[in-house]
Amino acid sequence: MKKNIIHVVGARPNFIKAAPVIKIITEKTKHNNIVLHTGQHYDNNMSEIFFDELNIPKPQYNLGVGSGSHAEQTSKIMLRCEAIFTAEEVDYVIVYGDVNSSMAAALTAVKLNIPIIHIESGLRSFDKKMPEEINRIITDHLADTLFVTSIDGVYNLSNEGISNQKIHFVGNTMIDTLVKLEDKFDTSEMLTNLSLTKRDYILITLHRASNTDNVIKLKKIMESLVDISKKIKCVFPIHPRTKTNLIRFNIYEDYLNVDNLNIIEPLGYIDFMCLQKNAKLIVTDSGGIQEESSYFGVPCMTMRDNTERPVTITSGTNKLMGSDFSNLANEIIKFNYNKTDDIYLWDGKASERIFDILQEENII
Repeated sequence: MKKNIIHVVGARPNFIKAAPVIKIITEKTKHNNIVLHTGQHYDNNMSEIFFDELNIPKPQYNLGVGSGSHAEQTSKIMLRCEAIFTAEEVDYVIVYGDVNSSMAAALTAVKLNIPIIHIESGLRSFDKKMPEEINRIITDHLADTLFVTSIDGVYNLSNEGISNQKIHFVGNTMIDTLVKLEDKFDTSEMLTNLSLTKRDYILITLHRASNTDNVIKLKKIMESLVDISKKIKCVFPIHPRTKTNLIRFNIYEDYLNVDNLNIIEPLGYIDFMCLQKNAKLIVTDSGGIQEESSYFGVPCMTMRDNTERPVTITSGTNKLMGSDFSNLANEIIKFNYNKTDDIYLWDGKASERIFDILQEENII
């Protein structure tokens, strides 16, 4: 019987994780794949361009929720999802990752008695001050089928009392997308456009509220980046949130003409991954970049006190640096890592394993 399966995406990482799952269900079944974009990320380079580059069908729905407080975003998404889930007579809701869109869609689905599939389950930072941690916990405990990227996720879910019958360790669909499109990264002209040499620049991304919403902390971060740029060229594709705060704090203009600190607008997937793949080192507070850099073998300094992706430390290239940026320039000089092996099941075939399990369980 033909089923209505709705994929809820709202932010850049969701698009990357969803692309191979949407593709394989579309190619191998006759089910109705519905893509719903909540509009949590709405900047073109953070959103629309990804649908083209990842070859995801244009969303049938765009809720256009935009920015706002966590409560505001969540409530808007729930109200609008409820109407769509009901009108479409949705059989399954698939959510990805840990953004507000994922939790809100899961809450809506469970109230309507629609089964929930959560892709990228089980990640835990054990820091409930992070909004994403709350989203992860709630979504996992609402989900009927949970697909896990690394073995620690299985342990986390089991320790929280979730039935092992619901849990499936399949690998990382974000890596599926990377593997499929890796050849295209070498066709990007970003290195030439930015006058960069392979392995001779640092890529910087910062967007988390804990790093960007406080004027004193954000200014310390920016001054640390200025210090780094005195030693090596830095490229900083600036997240809309970070740029907005720099402008709001009246310090954005202070950093636009710093030698070797190149602040640029957000990039599409292909161009950004080109910069990741060829960097000497990455400074970030992003979860997904911890994963992608580990696959590329590029050292990654994560400017956080914890990570929900410990496998990127034990088997990848990631190192937690804490949230004190004052000594960042000196840390970069002596930074080292030990990549022990390729991360298990991060082989580009996670979506195939997901599809097989969904078939075995008569979901698709």
